[in-house]
Amino acid sequence: MHNKLLKIIKKYDTIVIARHIGVDPDALCSQLALRDAIKLNFPQKKVLAVGTGSQKFVHLGKLDKIEKVNDALLIVADTPDKKRVDSASFDDFSYVVKIDHHPFVESFGGLEIINDLASSTCEIIMELLIQMKFRLNSSISELLYMGLVSDSNRFLFDSSTSHLFSLISYYLDKYPFDLSNCYQKLYLRPLNEVRLEGYISLNMNVTPNGLGYVVITDSIIQKYEVDSASAGNMINNFNFIKEVLVWVTITEDIKNNQFRISIRSRGPIINQVAEKHHGGGHKFASGVRVKTLEQAMNIIEDLDQVLIEYQREV
Repeated sequence: MHNKLLKIIKKYDTIVIARHIGVDPDALCSQLALRDAIKLNFPQKKVLAVGTGSQKFVHLGKLDKIEKVNDALLIVADTPDKKRVDSASFDDFSYVVKIDHHPFVESFGGLEIINDLASSTCEIIMELLIQMKFRLNSSISELLYMGLVSDSNRFLFDSSTSHLFSLISYYLDKYPFDLSNCYQKLYLRPLNEVRLEGYISLNMNVTPNGLGYVVITDSIIQKYEVDSASAGNMINNFNFIKEVLVWVTITEDIKNNQFRISIRSRGPIINQVAEKHHGGGHKFASGVRVKTLEQAMNIIEDLDQVLIEYQREV
């Protein structure tokens, strides 16, 4: 795979790297690191990382402005299906490469590099860059580390294998960076977000079957002076509530006229529910976007049913 990818990269003078809508650190860091690695090794090429940014992650790196391109390569990172690709029209590109760690949903690339056992897309790119013998630097190394730390939730998931730690060891040894600074960038938060987290804790509904959920309306978002993306990204802060096996944030997004639903699980498989409602993700971490609160509550009902069935089996 890496040999084919390298040949494709060498072929195109213009390369655009995109990722999924609703940016998160793995998606952002994977595209920025790959962009910077290609530019470092092929300085004559035009390489752009595009997509809608988020104020929450602005300190991780700067995206490029979208430009009209001709005979260009599109690399889509961290995205399993076409409808979720941000800021890139497939018709504008001569060839498409997909690099992803989500379960397979659909083919849309001429070359598809998929490993759904990997902790993150950053982990896959870490390995590809080594295999392609790219010259790298500490800045690229730091980006890749931050992406995989975020998607593995600081190595709490089963995807944190010995192979992953061997890759990290290689990068830390060859391209060292400040670990404490990485965690500052990822987890330092303003006081208003901490207070919103307190609101979520106090207002989380918990069903008898172990489903925890909270609706974060636009009025709450305005009260705590956060954006909808920041509110939804707090989902990983509620991993270890004894009475809760599946937890959900339903966040109103007035700007896009939708509700963003983030789902996490500590056992029950939940991505099938997300897919049923035109979302997707991993077995224990998924997301959906719907137009109405009623649709969101239908998802809550389906998840509660999953928990009923799960409790019967354990």
